[in-house]
Amino acid sequence: MSDRWVSVTDVADHLGVARDTVYRWIESKELPAFRVGRHWKFKLEDVDRWVRDGGARGERDDQGSEE
Repeated sequence: MSDRWVSVTDVADHLGVARDTVYRWIESKELPAFRVGRHWKFKLEDVDRWVRDGGARGERDDQGSEE
């Protein structure tokens, strides 16, 4: 896997989501990101691990069925 740092746009394209979703995940779901000046930077291997570990679950996934 590439060891280069990527941008919010790159992460959004990689995951097939909107940039706003990436920013929301940074704020509320602890997406692994590093701030460099005014920009957020990521390692795709960290992002992929976060997704596999369930970090990208949507609110609908978290609610499950009503009991």
